[in-house]
Amino acid sequence: MTYQIIAHVENPSTARVLVVALRAHGFHPLEQGEGGLPGVPNLFGPDGVPVQVPEEEAEDATVLARELLKEMTALDP
Repeated sequence: MTYQIIAHVENPSTARVLVVALRAHGFHPLEQGEGGLPGVPNLFGPDGVPVQVPEEEAEDATVLARELLKEMTALDP
Protein backbone atom coordinates (compact mmCIF):
# COMPACT_ATOMS: atom_id res chain seq x y z
CA MET A 1 0.00 0.00 0.00
CA THR A 2 1.37 3.41 -0.96
CA TYR A 3 0.93 6.32 1.44
CA GLN A 4 0.84 10.02 0.65
CA ILE A 5 1.69 12.91 2.96
CA ILE A 6 -1.37 15.13 3.31
CA ALA A 7 -0.01 17.55 5.92
CA HIS A 8 3.11 18.54 7.85
CA VAL A 9 2.14 19.52 11.39
CA GLU A 10 4.59 21.56 13.47
CA ASN A 11 3.33 20.42 16.89
CA PRO A 12 3.60 16.63 17.49
CA SER A 13 0.61 16.74 19.87
CA THR A 14 -1.54 18.38 17.22
CA ALA A 15 -0.38 15.74 14.73
CA ARG A 16 -1.49 12.97 17.10
CA VAL A 17 -4.92 14.57 17.51
CA LEU A 18 -5.22 14.94 13.73
CA VAL A 19 -4.40 11.24 13.21
CA VAL A 20 -7.06 10.24 15.76
CA ALA A 21 -9.63 12.55 14.13
CA LEU A 22 -8.88 11.14 10.68
CA ARG A 23 -9.34 7.60 12.04
CA ALA A 24 -12.64 8.63 13.64
CA HIS A 25 -13.81 9.79 10.21
CA GLY A 26 -12.98 6.44 8.61
CA PHE A 27 -9.53 7.17 7.16
CA HIS A 28 -6.47 5.02 7.76
CA PRO A 29 -3.50 7.29 8.57
CA LEU A 30 -0.14 5.89 9.59
CA GLU A 31 0.51 6.16 13.30
CA GLN A 32 3.61 8.12 14.29
CA GLY A 33 6.52 5.75 14.44
CA GLU A 34 5.18 3.48 11.70
CA GLY A 35 7.25 3.33 8.57
CA GLY A 36 10.59 3.99 10.27
CA LEU A 37 13.44 1.60 10.94
CA PRO A 38 12.83 -1.08 13.58
CA GLY A 39 13.87 0.20 17.00
CA VAL A 40 14.39 3.74 15.75
CA PRO A 41 11.64 6.31 16.24
CA ASN A 42 10.65 8.38 13.24
CA LEU A 43 12.70 11.54 13.22
CA PHE A 44 10.85 14.62 12.06
CA GLY A 45 12.40 17.21 9.81
CA PRO A 46 12.15 20.98 9.84
CA ASP A 47 8.73 20.77 8.16
CA GLY A 48 7.21 19.09 11.21
CA VAL A 49 5.42 15.77 11.60
CA PRO A 50 4.21 14.25 8.32
CA VAL A 51 0.64 12.94 8.38
CA GLN A 52 0.15 10.18 5.80
CA VAL A 53 -2.84 8.27 4.47
CA PRO A 54 -3.23 5.66 1.72
CA GLU A 55 -3.09 7.26 -1.74
CA GLU A 56 -6.72 6.41 -2.51
CA GLU A 57 -7.85 8.36 0.59
CA ALA A 58 -5.51 11.34 0.12
CA GLU A 59 -7.86 13.74 -1.69
CA ASP A 60 -10.73 13.52 0.79
CA ALA A 61 -8.44 13.26 3.83
CA THR A 62 -6.58 16.41 2.76
CA VAL A 63 -9.79 18.44 2.73
CA LEU A 64 -10.73 17.21 6.20
CA ALA A 65 -7.20 17.67 7.57
CA ARG A 66 -7.05 21.29 6.41
CA GLU A 67 -10.36 22.11 8.06
CA LEU A 68 -9.43 20.35 11.30
CA LEU A 69 -6.03 22.06 11.43
CA LYS A 70 -7.70 25.46 10.89
CA GLU A 71 -9.96 24.80 13.87
CA MET A 72 -7.15 23.45 16.06
CA THR A 73 -4.73 26.30 15.33
CA ALA A 74 -7.47 28.89 15.89
CA LEU A 75 -7.69 27.59 19.46
CA ASP A 76 -3.93 27.95 20.10
CA PRO A 77 -3.09 30.88 22.40
